[in-house]
Amino acid sequence: MSRNYKFKNPEGVYFVSFAVVEWIDVFTRNEYKDILLDSLRYCQQEKGMEIYAWCSR
Repeated sequence: MSRNYKFKNPEGVYFVSFAVVEWIDVFTRNEYKDILLDSLRYCQQEKGMEIYAWCSR
């Protein structure tokens, strides 16, 4: 995500979407998937991020 997008309201609920082009390894190799999941867990535990849904396809 670009650094130009800032979430201004810490109480707000945001929909975040991004396209992954030619990054298939992120979703098929466990070592990359684990990095992504660890990053999301960090944001949940240390920054209070709440994930309401996850969709991949």
